[in-house]
Amino acid sequence: MSALYGTYARSDLAFERGEGMRLYDQHGRDYLDFHSGVAVNALGHGDPHLVGALKAAADKVWHTANTFTIPEQERLGQRLVEATFADSVFFTNSGAEALECAIKTARHYFWAKGQADRYEVIAFSGSFHGRTLATIAAGGNPDYLEGFGPVTPGFKHAKPGDLASVEALISPQTCAILIEPVQGEGGVTAMSNEFMQGLRDLCDKHDMLLILDEVQCGFGRTGRFFAYEWSGITPDIVAVAKAIGGGFPLGACLSKGDVAASMVPGTHGSTYGGNPLATAIGNAVLDRILAPGFLDQVNAMGQKLTWHLQQLAQKYPDHVLELRGKGLLSGIKIGTPVRDMVTRLRDDHGLLTISAGDNVLRLLPPLIVTEADIEEAMAKIGAAFDAIDAEAANPAAAS
Repeated sequence: MSALYGTYARSDLAFERGEGMRLYDQHGRDYLDFHSGVAVNALGHGDPHLVGALKAAADKVWHTANTFTIPEQERLGQRLVEATFADSVFFTNSGAEALECAIKTARHYFWAKGQADRYEVIAFSGSFHGRTLATIAAGGNPDYLEGFGPVTPGFKHAKPGDLASVEALISPQTCAILIEPVQGEGGVTAMSNEFMQGLRDLCDKHDMLLILDEVQCGFGRTGRFFAYEWSGITPDIVAVAKAIGGGFPLGACLSKGDVAASMVPGTHGSTYGGNPLATAIGNAVLDRILAPGFLDQVNAMGQKLTWHLQQLAQKYPDHVLELRGKGLLSGIKIGTPVRDMVTRLRDDHGLLTISAGDNVLRLLPPLIVTEADIEEAMAKIGAAFDAIDAEAANPAAAS
């Protein structure tokens, strides 16, 4: 019996090494990775630049407290500011911590303005913001809330895509709107540019802050550095993690300078957040993501994936019920139980995928994916659909 908490429905599969788009298990079998450790391994496996940066950093200082200046952290923060809307950055270890910082920053901003009663955040059904008590309250999923006592107050939930439902929830206590530009866990739902622009307008009209959760959809996954760029809006706060460390635990809360100005010593902190080792890796990831032509290639591959998914839908209309997502954060709502499909693809076809809400098969390949990789993944999914049809036609043989 394992000594670990039983919080994960783990497979017995264990990986020993990775190279590019491939993972290799303890028996030497290779798998095409369209999972990326839930959108973390943006540069695939064994990227030479990241490996080199890790080895170099390991020979220096691994950790110091944030009571000292950390040059790699200063450098990464400045580069993120130069590449985005933000003026200030707070580094964390995870996406949930980045969201906690975002929520605290928004509430403290209004407190510092003498509006302490403005603490409520409007979030959305189908969202996922983390597993802390505050972030499960922000997500609002009853399955994640059950068993953990009273729900952390201060969150209301609107319907994605429905501006009227958002406006109806605005009150004198509302301080911010929180949304994923592309929902991941909740079902791979991409918000329209018009809806995102409408949320920005509502925030401007009612003197509220717009907080974006780009933990999964940011850092190039949709073909631009951040997904909000497609809609042409400027957020007030953005939470990011996953791909920012390329596999090393790292997250960040990016904010406009005036919004973060009240976050002075004593208001927030993180022991490990932004330590020398983590931010050295973060800088190495940024070297690749912001290199000339990299995001253009990611965008091109996102379009290729969309096209190939459309072909798959035409060939298997009984299996592909709906296509969702944006760029290399894509989803297929399917007619067979999605967890069974994930297992079938992994065990029978050597393709790693992940499920999402609403019976959606989620595809999250590393950003280095090629069209040949996409074609191989589509062939594997098609083969799985064919096998399901063959089993349905001959149940006796399947059993």
